[in-house]
Amino acid sequence: MSFFNKFFKNIVKTSQKEEGKQAIDQDGDLSIDELFVKKFIHKGGKFLYCSDAEEVKKNLVQVLQENQWNNVITFSDKINDLLTLIKSAKTTKIIPSLPFMTECECLIAHDGSLMFSSKQLKDKKLKDLPSNFIVYAKTSQIVKDSRDGISGIRNRSEKNSPTIISSIKDFIINKTETDFMSYGNTNSKTLYLLLLEDL
Repeated sequence: MSFFNKFFKNIVKTSQKEEGKQAIDQDGDLSIDELFVKKFIHKGGKFLYCSDAEEVKKNLVQVLQENQWNNVITFSDKINDLLTLIKSAKTTKIIPSLPFMTECECLIAHDGSLMFSSKQLKDKKLKDLPSNFIVYAKTSQIVKDSRDGISGIRNRSEKNSPTIISSIKDFIINKTETDFMSYGNTNSKTLYLLLLEDL
């Protein structure tokens, strides 16, 4: 049984017990993979573990059906190919009622956030994109903190550095923010994460 199969069963139980609590305890004992998933779920993210490409397709179909989304916005050729495989309509036009599906630069374990750049968002800002996101990522993209994330982006893009780097740190729309450091953050999205284990 893979790490994520075992861990996901435990994290759901833990998340249910902690519902309504503000603090997450015992983070020091967790690997960065475990820490990311725990923080992501605690912030309201919808986590879908995928052991292989077939499971990615199956989970994506289920998300689209459950939300009655018959069209998806994407700027990515890779996501376009995936949507073609499951016979979903797609567009590059921003329509607020449709979900936006993309890849991301990295997953930040420290706070359960997702980091994006202009490679995924083109010339758009997160606040200008729909409130529903579907993100396809791999376990190899999990990094410890934002500094590691930015460093990784720079290393991968030596010649063509992205012009915009931003992150989604909260997955509950219109949440009343009590953290002073996050005041004014308009990047909250309802987010489904299709996480493929590739390690």
